[in-house]
Formats: sequence, C-alpha cells, structure tokens
Amino acid sequence: MTIKRRDFINLTGLAITAGALSGFTSSTKYENPKAAVTLKPKIGDEVPITLAERAARIAKAQRLLTENKLEALVLDAGTALNYFTGIRWWPSERTLVAIIPAKGTVHYICPAFEEARLREQITIGKEVLVWQEDESPFALIAAAFKATGISAGSMALEEQTRFFIADGIKKAAPHLQYVSGDSVTNPCRSIKSPAEIKLMQQANDITLAAMQHSVALLKEGMSQQELSAMIMEAQNQLGGNAEFALCLFGTASAFPHGTQHPQVLKKGDIVLMDCGCTVEGYNSDITRTIVFGAPPTARQQKIWALEKQAQEAGFAAAKIGVPCEAVDAAARKVLTDADSDPITNCRDCRTARAMGLV
Repeated sequence: MTIKRRDFINLTGLAITAGALSGFTSSTKYENPKAAVTLKPKIGDEVPITLAERAARIAKAQRLLTENKLEALVLDAGTALNYFTGIRWWPSERTLVAIIPAKGTVHYICPAFEEARLREQITIGKEVLVWQEDESPFALIAAAFKATGISAGSMALEEQTRFFIADGIKKAAPHLQYVSGDSVTNPCRSIKSPAEIKLMQQANDITLAAMQHSVALLKEGMSQQELSAMIMEAQNQLGGNAEFALCLFGTASAFPHGTQHPQVLKKGDIVLMDCGCTVEGYNSDITRTIVFGAPPTARQQKIWALEKQAQEAGFAAAKIGVPCEAVDAAARKVLTDADSDPITNCRDCRTARAMGLV
C-alpha cells in the first residue's frame, strides 16, 4: 500500500484542521473526549484459516520431508506451530513440541498439567504424549520418534526451535542426525494463500483507519504516548488485536525507533507513526508521516518526495524470480545518488515491512 503526495498534504491538512522508548504504549490515558468515540469494526467477514487448508499444509510438509530425505519436522511452540496446526502456544520453559513425520500423523509432546488445554486446540492429529515435572520431555520426544517408526536418518528442526530443546533432543536421541527445517518450512510459509492475503489486508486496513482516525485528534502539547494510546485503542475498536504503535514527534522522528528524551507536539513537527495489529494472527506493519499544524516546508516535501521515489524504485524492481536484495538495492540507489545533499543522507533502514503470521 503506497501513499501519494496528495495524501501526504491532505493528512497534514487534517492535522492542521484538528487544531491541531517513548511512543510505544497500550495503556496511556488521554483527555481529548473525541478520542473516546466508539469506532465501528471494519471487519466481520474475516475467515480463520480452515482445517482443510491446514491439512494441505501438513501434506505439503510431508512431501517436502520425503523429497529432502528427512524423517520428521519438529516444531517448537511459536509461529510455525500455529501455521501448521492452528495451535497458539506461548513458548515457556516447559517443552511443548509437535512432530510432523514424513509418514503418519502429527504427535504432540506436552506438559501433563497442560494436556487438557492443548487438547482443546488440537484439530490435526490426536496423539498426545505427556511428561510430568520430574520426567524428561526429551526422552519422551525420543520415544515418539521410535513410535512413528523412526530409528535412523535426519530430523528437521524448525528454525525457531530454542537451543535447550534442540540440545535436549539431540542428547536423548544421539543416533539421529539433525538439520535445519528451512527446506520444509520456507517453501510452505513463503507463498501466501488467498485466505492469508485477505487476513493480512484486513489487518492493514484496520491499522490505516486507526491512524487516520487518530491524526484528526492531534492537538498541540500532546505527548507521543497519548497518540500511541489512541491508535492502539482505535485498532482494537476497529476489530484488530493491537500489537504496537510507535509514535515520534519532531527531532525524535529522525531516530528509527525514537529517543529516550520526551517530546510534546508543536506546530510544524513531523509526526511519524509506525503501527500494527493482527487479525487471526496475521499482522500489519504500516508507517505514515505527516506534518502537524502547518503546511509541509520545502525541505520536508523534498525529503518525502525522495523517499517516495525510492519506494517506487523498489516496487518497480520487485518481480518474480528477482532476489529480495535487488529490491532493497534499487530503493537504496535512489537515496545514494541524492547523497550530495546532507539532508538526504537517509540510507540506514532496509526496504522491508514485517507482515504475515506472527
């Protein structure tokens, strides 16, 4: 989603009309009564990832395991576990993993006192092995390997598997080899289905609407935390699960993630908003910049136009089969070529946004 020069001017004008790490917050209170207006959710037809789609993901993973001569894929609690099984589980110090064998059904290894909660979430596979507090979860994982017919070969560990789990598994089943699971998980997760794209679009729509709502409520003297709180609340009211809202004013906006020095809003300040929410676990990550209380200066418009040109160069370079680094290089070149002007020395941040399942 891009922003046009006209939108930049219009959003700035909206802030003028309104009378208008510090910055990260989800609880700061604010006084503007208009900010308390209840917003109508923008979603209602969001469709969670279906059981059929998750089953297809498992089938693809098993095919890739076979093609790569791997016996099974081990998933630690986290994003990949959610992607393949739909289970959302905080990665605590107590080991919980799923094992996707190249052939057969998914097995789960779970702390005994969490078994009932895990079973509530299971929709794929039904084999659950539990370990007590005085038992080793890794010995149980080794037993699960054996139960699925694995006695030799290579096991794939998903890239976010924590060291203590990977190390424990290797010690409990030293007769097996262990490799990265990227050859299985990356081909699955890097290509988004229509359902995933729709959820990502809904999340982005919510975040953008929350920003637009909150910009209209800007007022002189407001703190960065107040604006952050407004955007967080708006994202929730609009139907998302607010994740973050980094808001920076004036000088602080020149720092990618702000400064420790408090800032209050003044006329003519740059207002930078870097915000996101999730819908069914799929997140948005949008940055927008306006000028508060005054028309953008020539200098501000020049820098904005340069960044816009760099963004367009990145979009033009993005083609099927082109390495991702080529997109960054194309955008970066625009800034590098303009580097004779000290105010345009702004090449430090990569060309990327963090979107997808988190």
